[in-house]
Amino acid sequence: MDKPSTGPTHFRYYDLVMAAFVVVLVLSNVIGAAKLSTVGGFTFGAGILFFPLSYVIGDVLTEVYGYARARRVIWAGFAALVFMAVMSFVVVALPPAESWDGQESYEQIFGQVPRIVLASITAFWAGEFVNSYVMAKMKVWTRGEKLWTRTIGSTVVGQGVDSLLFYPIAFLGVWETSDVLLVMVTNWALKVGWEAVLTPVTYRVVGFLKNREGVEIFDTDTDFSPFATRGEREG
Repeated sequence: MDKPSTGPTHFRYYDLVMAAFVVVLVLSNVIGAAKLSTVGGFTFGAGILFFPLSYVIGDVLTEVYGYARARRVIWAGFAALVFMAVMSFVVVALPPAESWDGQESYEQIFGQVPRIVLASITAFWAGEFVNSYVMAKMKVWTRGEKLWTRTIGSTVVGQGVDSLLFYPIAFLGVWETSDVLLVMVTNWALKVGWEAVLTPVTYRVVGFLKNREGVEIFDTDTDFSPFATRGEREG
């Protein structure tokens, strides 16, 4: 059974943080995923600049509101990604009007390869739950101290799972295996690096929310199954 340690059963900012998480997640997949950029001789998907923000917000959610409430947000993000994929397939497949000449450009941007969509959704789901689990466990182990160790540590593991799933599912057999491994490791390192750079921001946001919400939650008795529902009614 989930047992938040202290704090109210209703939070002023929880819904806003959930909305921010879903918005960043969907937009980084819709806008960022469609473009490759080259900066300083290094080519990368533009979405990598913003997608890690979803992990930062996920860390904030688990740290401030606990695993059970973070679980709700992860499922909301998962549902948003599934809806985005279904909507993209349907809208792209609809026959264009004779007077509209944007179909080719539309397909190039929003026409998603099913294999990559599957890889993205699967990797997100697993990576986010692992990230939240590690974050919650490390908070108990560290007795709520040294926030940076669990924000970075959970991202190392969570983004590791994300990358280990996404790149092989999406590109193994399409790219050379060495290229898959290189891109997988490089992007994992970049995402972890972003988390480290944003640590001061995470500290400020966590401090603000804990102070305003009047809460300090330790997941000492939490059911960590992604499919559990007990305790969520408190959010």
